Amino acid sequence: MRKLLLGTTALAAATAMSASALADVSIAGSYEFKYKSESSQVASKDGTTMAHGDTDMVLTFTNKTDSGLTLSYRYDLSPAIGDGEVTTLDENSLAISGGFGKIVLGQDDDAGDAYNIDEMDLPTEEPGAGTLASSSIGTSSSIASTDAMKVAYHLPAMGGLTAGVSFADSGTNTGTDTTSMGARYSMDAAGASITLGYATKTTEATTKDTDQTNMGLKVVSGDISLIVSQGTYEAVDEDRDNQGASISYKMPNGMTVAAYTFKSEDALDVGEELSRSGMEVSYSIASGLTAVVNVEDYDYKVDASTHEGTPVVDNGTATQLTLKASF
Repeated sequence: MRKLLLGTTALAAATAMSASALADVSIAGSYEFKYKSESSQVASKDGTTMAHGDTDMVLTFTNKTDSGLTLSYRYDLSPAIGDGEVTTLDENSLAISGGFGKIVLGQDDDAGDAYNIDEMDLPTEEPGAGTLASSSIGTSSSIASTDAMKVAYHLPAMGGLTAGVSFADSGTNTGTDTTSMGARYSMDAAGASITLGYATKTTEATTKDTDQTNMGLKVVSGDISLIVSQGTYEAVDEDRDNQGASISYKMPNGMTVAAYTFKSEDALDVGEELSRSGMEVSYSIASGLTAVVNVEDYDYKVDASTHEGTPVVDNGTATQLTLKASF
């Protein structure tokens, strides 16, 4: 009887230890199919195309320590989806959260990406100007983000204020380290939710650093959302000013209508500018399945004699159908 009791106690203790060490595991996936018809001055773009969009498989492991820390490991893959393609690793990071805030280690977004607000946050897709050939102009007012190895720290929320900073070490002697930071402040006023955002990113260089900034305002009132944003980009022979705005309306039938406009000008490349505007209709067909239709007009102007590259003037219209599935 004593041996049975000891054995039962040991088994219970081992089970408890195993259970405490087990993490909560979640698997999520997404797939997009795109069909686009484009009328363009560039022969390689003019016509119709079919393509895969964002395709991801994300594994997340979450555990809570005895001291109250939450550990979360995220592994994000883009599966091979065609002949000759290979599965690529998008993000691979560990997050440690507690009363002090959150630390993220590994391959993940720049900190500023979490606080950036730009006109393309309301539409879910964007055709057309995103494929401009041989240009160096901005196509949105957002700051760029990479998944390079980095360390990031996000402060705990203080009322409506959130903020964070990240640092990526290039690992070379040429001094191309990247620092990114941002902040958001949210509040309610007159029945509407208002969010102000600011983000910045600097990549060091031997000649001239690359500096990017973004400022945005988002207002949500019932089913209507509005964003106005402004961004800058400064680098070697680049001094861009980006401005954008968008609006969306959620209809009772599960359909969302959005519209946006954007303009970018480069003060150093005289005469270079891009303007784009478009509309989007998205419809939730069923849980996890959405259809999105985009129509966009764009106009890219440039004087090749004042540009450091070999840009191609382009203007046209792009219509795109996207089927999005999430699992």
